[in-house]
Amino acid sequence: MKMAMQYRIADLMETSGVRFGTSGARGLVAAMTAEVCHAYAVAFLQAVPAKAGRVALAIDLRPSSPAIASACVAAIEAAGLKADYCGAIPTPALALYAEAEGIPAIMVTGSHIPFDRNGIKFYSANGEITKDDEARIRDAIVTVPDSGVTAPLPAPNDAARRAYLQRYRDFFPSAFLAGKKVAVYEHSSVARDLLRELLEGFGAQVLSLGRTDAFVPIDTEAVSAEDVAQARRWAVANSFDAIVSTDGDADRPLIGDENGDWFRGDVTGILCAQYLGAGAVATTVNCNTAIDSCGAFSRVTRTRIGSPYVIEGIEQLLAADAGTVVGFEPNGGFLVGSPLTRSGRALAALKTRDAVLPMLSLLALAGENGQPLSALSSRLPARFTASDRLQAFSTARSRALIAELTASSAAIEDFLAGLAGKPVSIDETDGLRIRLDSDEIVHLRPSGNAPELRCYAEASDAARARHLVEECLKRVLAFGGTTAD
Repeated sequence: MKMAMQYRIADLMETSGVRFGTSGARGLVAAMTAEVCHAYAVAFLQAVPAKAGRVALAIDLRPSSPAIASACVAAIEAAGLKADYCGAIPTPALALYAEAEGIPAIMVTGSHIPFDRNGIKFYSANGEITKDDEARIRDAIVTVPDSGVTAPLPAPNDAARRAYLQRYRDFFPSAFLAGKKVAVYEHSSVARDLLRELLEGFGAQVLSLGRTDAFVPIDTEAVSAEDVAQARRWAVANSFDAIVSTDGDADRPLIGDENGDWFRGDVTGILCAQYLGAGAVATTVNCNTAIDSCGAFSRVTRTRIGSPYVIEGIEQLLAADAGTVVGFEPNGGFLVGSPLTRSGRALAALKTRDAVLPMLSLLALAGENGQPLSALSSRLPARFTASDRLQAFSTARSRALIAELTASSAAIEDFLAGLAGKPVSIDETDGLRIRLDSDEIVHLRPSGNAPELRCYAEASDAARARHLVEECLKRVLAFGGTTAD
């Protein structure tokens, strides 16, 4: 007879491989068993109690997500609580609803990571859990019963989706997209139908592209060459004003102009912050330096990479009374730190990554200026960023490589010899960010969500930034790297 099992989450992390990264607990689908997911949900409810008797729950469109959610339902019910199941909706929609209702929330999503992985994001009634909350979950000791570790998903409650749509209907002018043709690269984004409804409500003609029932992991920070080429082909074939998309759980946007050229997420963030009239911005260390040189913001705080750190930066700016505060990551995910008003229309704070606000803001900005989307970047200093990653690259190997380079400037010079200038300074806030005497930047960093090594670069020319990334990743492998996890 199977017995109830007691687990310490920290030990379960080691045995299962399902661990906290920069955005929730993630692991291989095969490792995210009902018992493991049930244990995580129990630990979360111990660390972040549900005072209102309910826990909001939602999923993305990964085929593994419903089974994980059913383990979370069982854990919620075992705690004497009700699972307020919101169906398949964007992560920011769930976060907005949970905060308004004063209840914690669980989002089952692997966001942009590969198909064979998934994850769970946790929210308190005040927003994303903190690193202190993570520590309490990690230290929790939980009991998983010998039966009943899963439960059927309740009928979906549509209130969260409706409230999310209303947030933007109240803030943006009605029919501001009248006469515009907007393509939606739908793939397997959980927001694909919601986006059509929202854009058509603002008067746009919406063209659906690339819809699929098979899950497609779209990384808005490292857009694939295939997606770059496909968007340009679609632009030629369909003659639209913009193309928009999101990652799997719709907390990161992908925005393209009338030529099908995708905006970098940090450029999107800067332009969105300008449109909203923000006075202060919290962003990550790898953000384009145009945010500093554009002169639009009184304060810019740079943090480690990951939304919990951006939220900490937002809180610091709010404590310093820095005015209207927003935050964003170079993946395009945008956070509203304080309530703001534009043209008499109010927008409440939402301190979690969101994809919809930046895409609507850029469309509105282009419309107000009477410009095509492609002209918006001309508002910023000519600084260009690029990024890519080595997948299935051991985290241990990434850290060893960075430690070896950090040990001496000579090692960095050898690594970059013939490719870039000499190092002027290094920043170890998150990984190794090297500023060169050529006024270029190269940044190497292990991913916090998967066994990947990411490389970011910045230069005064887009092609040069891409070249730096491509060559640096080649040199990582030649330097003794391995793609074996």
